Amino acid sequence: MTLGAAALGVGLALCLLGAPQVARAGAQLEEPLADKVRSAMAAAVADSAPPRPSFESIDDRLAYLRWLGTMSDRLKRRKSEPTTRVEFLEALWYESKRAGLEPALVLGLIQVESGYRKYAISSAGARGYMQVMPFWARSIGRGDPSQLFHMQTNLRFGCTILRHYLDIEKGDLFMALGRYNGSRGRAEYPNAVLSNRRLWLADAMPAAAAAPGSAAAGS
Repeated sequence: MTLGAAALGVGLALCLLGAPQVARAGAQLEEPLADKVRSAMAAAVADSAPPRPSFESIDDRLAYLRWLGTMSDRLKRRKSEPTTRVEFLEALWYESKRAGLEPALVLGLIQVESGYRKYAISSAGARGYMQVMPFWARSIGRGDPSQLFHMQTNLRFGCTILRHYLDIEKGDLFMALGRYNGSRGRAEYPNAVLSNRRLWLADAMPAAAAAPGSAAAGS
C-alpha cells in the first residue's frame, strides 16, 4: 500500500467514526511534583491489580456487559481481532473507573491522541495509546519508557495523569485536557476530545458507576 493510500484509509476510518480529521498528539509538560503528589501517583501506577471489576448488583454487571458489547462493535474498524479488542476495552473501563474518569472521555482522548495505535510515538516522543511522555516513567514509574507500550500500563499512566491534571484544575475538564496535551488554554484539543467523547456516548448503554474491584477510584 502506498503512503497516499494508507493516509486515505486512515481518513476514511475517521470519517466512519465521525471523528475530526485533524488529530494531533501533543505532549504533557514536565513540571515539578510535590513529594506527596509524586508518591500518590507512583503508588497508583505501581498497583499491579489486573482489570477484574466487581459489581454490587447484577444490574450493574449487566450494564457493564452491554457497554462492553456495544463498544466492541464500534471499535471493530480500529481493532479487528475480537480478543484483543475486548481486552483493551476491559482494561480501559477498569483504569478509567479506577481513576474516577468516564470511559467515554478516555476513549475520546485516545482517538484524538493515537487513533488507537498501541505503538504510536509522537514527534515530541509521547508513547502509546494515551501518548504518555517518557519523563513520567522516570517520575512515577520504573524509569523504563518502553513500559509505556504495555497496554494496561499505558492506560494506567494516562488515566492517572489526567486525574492529576483534573485535580490541579479543580475539576475544570477543559483546562485539564489542555494541560494533558501541553496546550493549556487553547480550545482545539479539548474540543476535539469532547466531540469524540460525545460520539462514544451516543450509543453506549449506561455502565456501572461502582469502582472496580477493591481499588478505590482515584487511588
